[in-house]
Amino acid sequence: MRTPLRTVAVLALAAATAALTGCAASAVSAEPTPAAAIRVGYFDNVTHAPALVGIHDGLLQKALGKTALKTTQFNAGPAEVEALSAGAIDAAYIGPSPAINSYLKSAGQSLKIVSGVAVGGAALVVKSDITSPEQLKGKTIATPQLGNTQDVALRYWLSKQGLHTSTTGGGDLTIAPTDNAQALTAFQAGKIDGAWVPEPWVSRFVLDGNAKVLVDEASLWPGGKFPTTVLAVSASFLKAHPQTVKALVKGNADAVAALKNPAKAASDINAQLKADTGKTLATGVLARALDHVAFDTDPDAAAFPTLVQHATAVGLGTKGSLKGLFDLTALNAVRTAAGQPKASAGSLG
Repeated sequence: MRTPLRTVAVLALAAATAALTGCAASAVSAEPTPAAAIRVGYFDNVTHAPALVGIHDGLLQKALGKTALKTTQFNAGPAEVEALSAGAIDAAYIGPSPAINSYLKSAGQSLKIVSGVAVGGAALVVKSDITSPEQLKGKTIATPQLGNTQDVALRYWLSKQGLHTSTTGGGDLTIAPTDNAQALTAFQAGKIDGAWVPEPWVSRFVLDGNAKVLVDEASLWPGGKFPTTVLAVSASFLKAHPQTVKALVKGNADAVAALKNPAKAASDINAQLKADTGKTLATGVLARALDHVAFDTDPDAAAFPTLVQHATAVGLGTKGSLKGLFDLTALNAVRTAAGQPKASAGSLG
């Protein structure tokens, strides 16, 4: 069928416009379709509350539209980032340290951080008779997993107190990578002396285990602010499905906004915990935990070079550049649409 001359003229004008606008037009014409499904990992922790609320309230699925949301729960970041790197999941609510380590080990090829999630909410809890760092000598302290965000934080803090630790065992005290629930049980049974954990486990140790907070990690950071959870995606998935990633980022932002209603947030968090684990948190535990965590889509990129320094200092770092770790394109589109200032990746975008 012949194309009318008027149509030919319109097409020619469109081609000329595309030539002038360059990559912008190319990006539009090359925009892939949304993924059929996205597999997302998260923890059943209060520091991952946007995931819990986003799943329970349907906010993530609503933003994703026809893309099916499939979820998997993890206990700690290193195991989760292994799943991301192996292609078992496409996106992860995760602590910054495992994300950094994966990015550096892969020379920047494994993942991108696309949004912030949670700030604060981690501490060293110990037996009530321990009142100083010196008393930790010879003791056993748990962390969720070797190399996870809390594990690095504990080891770095100990080094600043003049206490030696080893990633292979030994040192002035024993650091025992332990599932959070098992760590609490061990603490209550007197088998360990403390733990550096995220919320709600800090609050559970305090209220259910009669532990005391020896170090609130917020006290170690300027302004008391440090990133606890970020949203990372597989670099290959982001490249193939930027629309889907933007939708996930939008759903996460909607969940962060929903958490501004404390009563509903607590109810929804417990409902999702019940669905995932068969258990809920006591009202006092959940209230205390939420009081020690803030939720923000800004990933606080400026803190990441410091996190690298901490990991390197304790033998858990990988040499390399963090440049390109963040891709905040989708996030800033979402924030701008919501009337919020853009988040900065600094020199790491």
